[in-house]
Amino acid sequence: MTKKELGRLCAAELEKLYPDAICSLEYEEEAWKLLIMARLSAQCTDARVNIVSKELWKKYPTLESVADANITELEDAVRPCGLYKTKAKSIKETAEILVRDYNGKVPSTMDELLSLPGVGRKIANLMLGDVFGQPNIVTDTHCIRICGRLGFYPESEKNPAKIEKILDKCIDKPIQSDFCHRIVYFGRDICTARSPRCGECPMKSFCKSFDKSQK
Repeated sequence: MTKKELGRLCAAELEKLYPDAICSLEYEEEAWKLLIMARLSAQCTDARVNIVSKELWKKYPTLESVADANITELEDAVRPCGLYKTKAKSIKETAEILVRDYNGKVPSTMDELLSLPGVGRKIANLMLGDVFGQPNIVTDTHCIRICGRLGFYPESEKNPAKIEKILDKCIDKPIQSDFCHRIVYFGRDICTARSPRCGECPMKSFCKSFDKSQK
């Protein structure tokens, strides 16, 4: 089986499990909110980010209000997400840049997104895929772990940039964003980090790491 064939098999099974491929960050269709929430999600669960963000938007309902925020108060607002000083600083700086240089809009190119404080390729790819409909692979921890187990690359491979390039060739471009959203849910429900439910996995027949004795 080629890696491209493996990619199509995986995508088909994930679509059966999760027909509605939606981002696990609940951002209400406002691009700047997704950008901030993605920044908050670093070393924090999406579930916690969703909870914290509900209060965050009450205090800062507009991008301009984030840009004008008192940094100490912003730190307190995002404290539950961890790394609050670094996150608050980059969020405020990003908001200032978007208001000043982009008329309050999130830029639509990789280079522009990467120029924003605290934005790396994972966040940039999420924005390009969800907001601008551009095919991109989001190499979060679920994606890296699961695709290694499935056999797209050695499980020891942890380099997000390298993995992004590998998967870009294996997953059909029109479904890349949906694939990445679905694999997050799959990583929480079945292919968990510590206790994967391999016996219930719909992909066990072609998963490289599945213990053949369990069949």
